Amino acid sequence: MNAAPDPADAGGLKRRLGVFDAVVIGLGSMLGAGIFAAPGPAAGAAGSALLPALALAALVAYCNATSSARLAARYPASGGTYVYGRERLGDFWGYLAGWGFVVGKTASCAAMALTVGTYAWPGQAHAVAVAAVVALTAVNYAGVQKSARLTRAIVAVVLAVLAAVVTACLTGGTAEAGRLHIGADAGAGGMLQAAGLLFFAFAGYARIATLGEEVREPARTIPRAIPLALGITLVVYAAVTAAALSVLGPGRLAEATAPLAEAVRLSGAPALVPVVRAGAAVAALGSLLALILGVSRTTLAMARDRHLPHALAAVHPRFGVPHRAELAVGAVVAVLAATVDVRDAIGFSSFAVLAYYAVANAAAWTLTLEEGRPPRPVPVIGLTGCAALAFALPVTSVAAGAAVLATGAAAYGLRKLVSRA
Repeated sequence: MNAAPDPADAGGLKRRLGVFDAVVIGLGSMLGAGIFAAPGPAAGAAGSALLPALALAALVAYCNATSSARLAARYPASGGTYVYGRERLGDFWGYLAGWGFVVGKTASCAAMALTVGTYAWPGQAHAVAVAAVVALTAVNYAGVQKSARLTRAIVAVVLAVLAAVVTACLTGGTAEAGRLHIGADAGAGGMLQAAGLLFFAFAGYARIATLGEEVREPARTIPRAIPLALGITLVVYAAVTAAALSVLGPGRLAEATAPLAEAVRLSGAPALVPVVRAGAAVAALGSLLALILGVSRTTLAMARDRHLPHALAAVHPRFGVPHRAELAVGAVVAVLAATVDVRDAIGFSSFAVLAYYAVANAAAWTLTLEEGRPPRPVPVIGLTGCAALAFALPVTSVAAGAAVLATGAAAYGLRKLVSRA
């Protein structure tokens, strides 16, 4: 199969991002609100096996990242696995991956927006969430370089806050590790479920691939940026999780609604609690910014192929961004953030994202040596790991995620029937 033509050479998006900006955008997606919230429910599932669950999630994420990087270098166009699945496996599999990504990540956008509202102004969480969506959509509309600059500032703040959390926990007061060992004997099933929950926080490296059309020298930049972003994130997550466990233990960590704030409070640094809360709000803003970027680019790619309204494929002549797709995504997310509680949607979002990466690994398996395929075990472990983590999620999450994918498949089939009529 031939490499896809470069859309930037035919009036598409402009290539403005280098390795540093691509890494920062990946970090902005991964170092989001997940690290401030995910350790709690993951500890409830895994108990004392929380760190092995983190390592398992990281292994699956590494395989997914490697497969995605090789495919992104081969097909440097907006859309990520939607494009790879279409080119390597057929139109249906690309569509299904794109559908899962857009629907799942739209719910994630709303969740991140509500996280901003909950931390910044709990009494007006929905109003703040809508305002955050409107503001960040405007930033994205003004151009991807402005988004990258804002993401740099957000990543710097979040890293500083997480460094303060680790320092406080490791040098602070009374450890609670011996208390309330809820789930300490959770077993393999609990560890798998925890890994599935923690995988949600790693999934941001996809944003680098979905921005493939806006990266300079994508064949060189993307394979460097994705593993760099993932490696930095793993080190940070491992340090933060170990530090929180050293203070709270798995039981108390599982019970905490704001685990890192609770950890710094018990470590003898209560003055850091508002700083951690502010850091969580900023982190959620960073995730929301990067999520809107990624969802709008996949929407652009699907609109080009008329799987979504073709009007959404327009690129702004001045700002060089898919402005209609960004406005449409922003509008849908704003409505969700204003009207619903999407915390339960995170589970089916995780299921959809794992399905998305399963398609990426299957596509990477078809690459030849000349096309830069990854080592053979990588897509096998990635595909198997995605399936295992997806079906280890809570039953309600699996059911909701499967229903979303089935709805997308039915819509695809109906569209094919109509087009043939």
